[in-house]
Amino acid sequence: MKTKYQDTRQHLLDTGRIILAEQGFSSVGLSALLQQAGVPKGSFYHYFKSKEHYGQVLLEDYFSTYMQDMEALLGQSQISAKQRLLNYFAQWLQRFTPAQGRCDCLVVKLSAEVADLSEAMRLTLKAGTEQVMGRLMACIEEAIREGSLPEQDVRALASNLYQLWLGASLLTKLSRDDEQVKQAMQLTCKLLVA
Repeated sequence: MKTKYQDTRQHLLDTGRIILAEQGFSSVGLSALLQQAGVPKGSFYHYFKSKEHYGQVLLEDYFSTYMQDMEALLGQSQISAKQRLLNYFAQWLQRFTPAQGRCDCLVVKLSAEVADLSEAMRLTLKAGTEQVMGRLMACIEEAIREGSLPEQDVRALASNLYQLWLGASLLTKLSRDDEQVKQAMQLTCKLLVA
C-alpha cells in the first residue's frame, strides 16, 4: 500500500513539474493540477500541507533529479573535465524549444515569481542553485588539476557560467528564438579555453 502512496505523490510532482514549467506557479490552480493528474483533492492533502508546501517539495524533487542528471554528465571520468563542462552546457542549449520560448528549467521559470511569494520556495531554489554551483566548481577544479583549464578563481568562473546561462535562458524565453543560448555557448567556449 505504501508503494501506491509513493507513486501517487510522485505522479503529482511529475505532473506539476510539467505544468509549472509551462505556466508558472501562481497561474496554476490546485484544481487544474489535480484534474491533469487525475488525483482527488483528499489525496493531495495526504501528501502536502498546502500548495506552497507542494511547490517546495516539487522544487526539492526537481533539484534531486537535476543533480542526478548533472552527475551523469559531469562524472564521466573517461573524458576531460573541460569537455564534460562543454557537454553540460551543450545539453542545456539543446533543452530549449525556441519557438515557444520554453525550457524545462524550473529555476528559470520560477525564481523571479516565487522569490517574493514564498520564503520556503525561495530558500529551496537558493539551496538547489548552490548545489548546481558546487558541482560546476568541482568539475572546474578537476579541469584545473588535470591541466585542461588554467589556474583561476573557480567560484568566479562557475558563477559567471551559471549566471550567463540563466540570463540567456530567460532572454530566450522573451525572444522566442535560440540566439541568446547560442551566444551563451560561444562565450562559454571562450571562458573555458586553456
